[in-house]
Amino acid sequence: MQTKIQLQVSPATALNEQLLKEEVREMLFLSTEKNLILKILKRSIDARGHNIKINLTVLASVDEEILPEKIEFNYLDVSHSKKTCHIIGAGPAGLFAALRCLELGIKPVVVERGKNVKDRRRDLATLNKEHIVNPESNYCFGEGGAGTYSDGKLYTRSNKRGDIDKILKIFVYHGASEEIMVDAHPHIGTNKLPQLIENIRHTILKFGGEVLFNSKFIDFDIEKETVASITLLTEVGEQQIPVQQLIVATGHSARDVYELFNKKNSLIEAKPFALGVRVEHPQSLIDKIQYSCNNLQDVIDKRNYLPAASYSLVNQVNGYGVYSFCMCPGGIIAPCATNQQEIVTNGWSPSKRNNPYANSGIVVGLDLKDFEAYKNYGALAGLEFQKQIEQTAWTFGGKTQTAPAQRLQDFVNGKVSTDLPDCSYLPGLKSVDMQAVLGKLIGVSLQQGFKNFANKMRGYLTNDAVIVGVESRTSTPVRIPRDKEVLHHPQLKNLFPCGEGAGYAGGIVSAAMDGERCASVLQF
Repeated sequence: MQTKIQLQVSPATALNEQLLKEEVREMLFLSTEKNLILKILKRSIDARGHNIKINLTVLASVDEEILPEKIEFNYLDVSHSKKTCHIIGAGPAGLFAALRCLELGIKPVVVERGKNVKDRRRDLATLNKEHIVNPESNYCFGEGGAGTYSDGKLYTRSNKRGDIDKILKIFVYHGASEEIMVDAHPHIGTNKLPQLIENIRHTILKFGGEVLFNSKFIDFDIEKETVASITLLTEVGEQQIPVQQLIVATGHSARDVYELFNKKNSLIEAKPFALGVRVEHPQSLIDKIQYSCNNLQDVIDKRNYLPAASYSLVNQVNGYGVYSFCMCPGGIIAPCATNQQEIVTNGWSPSKRNNPYANSGIVVGLDLKDFEAYKNYGALAGLEFQKQIEQTAWTFGGKTQTAPAQRLQDFVNGKVSTDLPDCSYLPGLKSVDMQAVLGKLIGVSLQQGFKNFANKMRGYLTNDAVIVGVESRTSTPVRIPRDKEVLHHPQLKNLFPCGEGAGYAGGIVSAAMDGERCASVLQF
């Protein structure tokens, strides 16, 4: 007999199989003579109040083995397929579009401007240590896209956009822990994602697809409302390649692609996005606040059973949303510039989330009217606004990858910090007036937002925390439009804008689902 049950237990019980079995036996009125087998299906934390609980959905089996779910996918050999789809970008949208092509008998040719995951690491090391930005290989560009080295969170609110369980199963199939199928907020970790991405590439190649690295999409030719060919800049020069179907999944930082569409008079649109800072606290402080701890020893005791605490904050300030974005418990702030003369920050966490700091983007949601000063740039107005903020941050930081920063309470009080706390941002920090970097609209909104957050999380507003600028790549400031039903560009019947870079996703899972969706509507 197998029964699915829901229960709420203490963190200590959730981690102890024997204690958990005792709870379930009591619920099911089972004697100790019965052989009870448990499988945890779903798990989440309820940290409200002082009495923290773990919510579990458990499959309980009495005297019957619970067989593990077999995860398989019907990938077809497409080596000799006459149906071909070129996919620009090897991020989650592009890679999952390629995997879906394999299921449909279509040969995917993935085109990536950057390097493979292993070679990409050298450029990240150079960026952190020597402050040298490789514009084609960095935290945003390269195999796996921005997601590979920016945390690996796998939760999304996009339940209606695709099959979330399938996306998670594909990750498990390629080496992720089955725990991502269980946790309410699954997370792989930046240290483990590169191998998974490499495994996905091996699947694409094994079944006859192609992956082209160091190949930059620089032009396309149009014939009769379709893209007839694309031009790639490769290590051996420019190459023009005929295409049947084209998925453009270039990510939120491929500015040259938006500029190319604009130059070709192919429709693009300005879209709202958010911009702000990274704030970093000691993880122990966030644990103390979120787990209602009385002292450091209480924090240590609770962390024996609980993960590094996270938070989610949102507030309205003068009609603007101020909110936390991509919160990374036990994480690290990373330099994510894609050009030398800009500062861009993001955050990531290792799989164990055991770094001594917690960081989160705290951003202000901007409207199209806020880019009025850049209206001469048309659909690229928001993009130019974004560029200006990043270049200002670079100037204030000292014209290296040293980031401008300020202690949190000093920022709220309008005081330049005399010194700065230790921080996980490896290129280093420089104390400045962050409102001068961000401008009055964003600066004042953030100041009030932080004050309001302090009312929700007592102790959050402290000079033990530091804000680091700027968090500017929350999403694309440009949308490449597409038909709502058939998903192709309004003017180009075989071009499919896809994922974060086109404005249709907001993270790894939603981008992966959008990649699958675009591949599923290809017609030959």
